[in-house]
Amino acid sequence: MEWLPAILILPYLFLLIKIYRSLLKVKPFEVTADPSTFISVIVPCRNEQQKLPILLNCISEQSYPGKLFEVIIVDDNSSDRTKEEITGSERFVNIKSIYNKGIGKKQALRTGINASSGNLIVTTDADCIMGKNWFRTIAAYYEKNIPDMIICPVQIGPGTGFFRSFQELEFLSLQGITAGSASAGRGTMCNGANLAFTREAYLNNEYNLHFEIASGDDIFLLHSLKKQTRSKILWLESYEALVTARSVTTFVHYLKQRKRWISKAITYTDRETTVLGIVTFVTIILQATYLVAALISKEFLPVFLTIFILKSVPDFLILQNTSCRYGRGKLMNWFFPAQIIYPFYVLSVVFYSLFPLGKKNINSPFPKEI
Repeated sequence: MEWLPAILILPYLFLLIKIYRSLLKVKPFEVTADPSTFISVIVPCRNEQQKLPILLNCISEQSYPGKLFEVIIVDDNSSDRTKEEITGSERFVNIKSIYNKGIGKKQALRTGINASSGNLIVTTDADCIMGKNWFRTIAAYYEKNIPDMIICPVQIGPGTGFFRSFQELEFLSLQGITAGSASAGRGTMCNGANLAFTREAYLNNEYNLHFEIASGDDIFLLHSLKKQTRSKILWLESYEALVTARSVTTFVHYLKQRKRWISKAITYTDRETTVLGIVTFVTIILQATYLVAALISKEFLPVFLTIFILKSVPDFLILQNTSCRYGRGKLMNWFFPAQIIYPFYVLSVVFYSLFPLGKKNINSPFPKEI
């Protein structure tokens, strides 16, 4: 019975190896013809005065013809000078600004999509930057495959020190799982910072987006599409389609962001996502428990090492693959320190979600998007 905990993480090993095998089949997409699909880009923003000009600069430098895209910036009740920045953006012919008709990011996206005219919708965040071929690559991939949803790559900006590297490693692991599961035809995650879908896919699944929850527009749409047997959900593997989002600067903000992720996760009904989440959480609890036990008594050390190795093997393979694909291979130097800390980080996020610190913003029913 003393080896039962090690046996209990075998499902984690099986699921992650399966995802890794799918990652090995991922091939980069190359644009071979000039696309002509009209794109509507929706950018919800709230208090993004300093970040928005950088995004607008990236959009102004796109290689895709201006007549083939529109950018709709939706102001979600900003209290800084975001409104002035948005007004200034209207000097670009194909960029327009509107105000959110509701509250929160999800309602802002709905407002923007309802005001758009394109069949292909692309969403991103105000703090993101992207290369000049972003529109062109997504449009070309859409025309070649005609999917209902395109899950596109996201990374967070590089930094120095363990905290920034830890963020990048965790984000890369999520991107690896996102790419691997989507490539296997069973997508479990996506990121609204770089997501494309058809207008029809959104309108037909709008009723499943849980508007009573502030975030989760991306994941809920993905899971709703998965339930439809004829839906086509694809991963776009291309450096040209990559979007870079900003990392958070403090651990408290980091906890708030992860808390927001957990708050929507408890409402997931997708079987693959739920199973993966439960299996991962059980594995993390076992690793943390037996690490503490091994520090107290050496008799638990063999079991802990077995658990640690069985978990680390698929984690390492997925991270090694993904970090190299994203040109961040040097981050693997932090892999083993992060593996030791990660279980306690997850448990602290869960604890923070149950017993939050600080005061909620009483002026809004939803927390500020991070």
